[in-house]
Amino acid sequence: MNRFILAFAFVACVQAGYSQPSSSEKGLKDYYKNLFPIGVAVSPQALKTDEAKLILKQFNSMTPENAMKMGPIHPTESEYFWTHADSIVAFAQRNNLMMRGHTLCWHNQTPNWLFTDANGNPASKEILLQRLKEHITSVVTRYKGKVYAWDVVNEAISDKPDEYLRNSEWLKICGEEYIAKAFQYAHEADPNALLFYNDYNEINPIKREKIFKLVKGLKDAGVPIHGVGLQGHWALNEPSRLQLDSTLTRFSELGLKIQITELDISVYPKEHNARERKAEDYNSTFTKEKEAKQIEVYKMCFELFKKHKNAISGVTFWNISDRHSWLDNFPVRGRKDYPLLFDKDLKPKKAYWAVVEVPK
Repeated sequence: MNRFILAFAFVACVQAGYSQPSSSEKGLKDYYKNLFPIGVAVSPQALKTDEAKLILKQFNSMTPENAMKMGPIHPTESEYFWTHADSIVAFAQRNNLMMRGHTLCWHNQTPNWLFTDANGNPASKEILLQRLKEHITSVVTRYKGKVYAWDVVNEAISDKPDEYLRNSEWLKICGEEYIAKAFQYAHEADPNALLFYNDYNEINPIKREKIFKLVKGLKDAGVPIHGVGLQGHWALNEPSRLQLDSTLTRFSELGLKIQITELDISVYPKEHNARERKAEDYNSTFTKEKEAKQIEVYKMCFELFKKHKNAISGVTFWNISDRHSWLDNFPVRGRKDYPLLFDKDLKPKKAYWAVVEVPK
């Protein structure tokens, strides 16, 4: 009788996503093969470690975390540094993984030379757009046929409620036109690549509508844009089910592809601005309470991704495992976070089993 009770409890826990069967040979990509690709952001260094094996088992798509951004790949006007991006693309090619490119135009990790002329003065609009075209053409052409989708413009919308576009150097020098031009240049370089506008805090109703306005305006103007990337940097306290459902419903109205491009679920309440460490930040234990809430949020997210499967064409996690995450340094530098489905030893967390139960 006791054995029967224990067996029944084990099955119930598995169904609830609270156990970790050890015999499964399937990965996330297999559980979701009839819904959408499952991707992961990687560094070239990770592909030389035991994380490479995990990537091949669990994922069928990759995004370079930093290696294709403007600063790392084009540090000076006359120099391109291809080594790291090439190694990631080569890994994807060898192992038949889909490849997303990230990102062609962004206000961060952009070298200062782009915005200044030979005398150190602000570059003219004509010069800056020409540099943008040369950059996009060089990068997209190099990976033509190997990168199926690009985050063309990243985070151009302002976080300020009363401001539409971010007051970046791109906007100051070129005006709003730079956004459409970036998509035009990317399409000319690879007419077969899918082109996305990518942004964060998309669940906020005010910012959501600004993103919607921008993407719809580009589409209506005939700009070659194929989708919107919703980053998905979320936390234990957001989004709510209603908030995420309404967000996915709203962007579905565009008639374009939706991808969740940078998914992680922080185990701390959401904060949007970097700050110094406080006394309470030094206790960064992954508690049972945090674990339980993270399971709940991940399960809810994937239930809604499944609900909106006709609009969603990909989900990408931002980093591989809790061994390393950009959230270890943001918003609190040096505070350890545990935002992913695999722990520091690359073992599936309980949230993993909750997520893989969703397609059934």
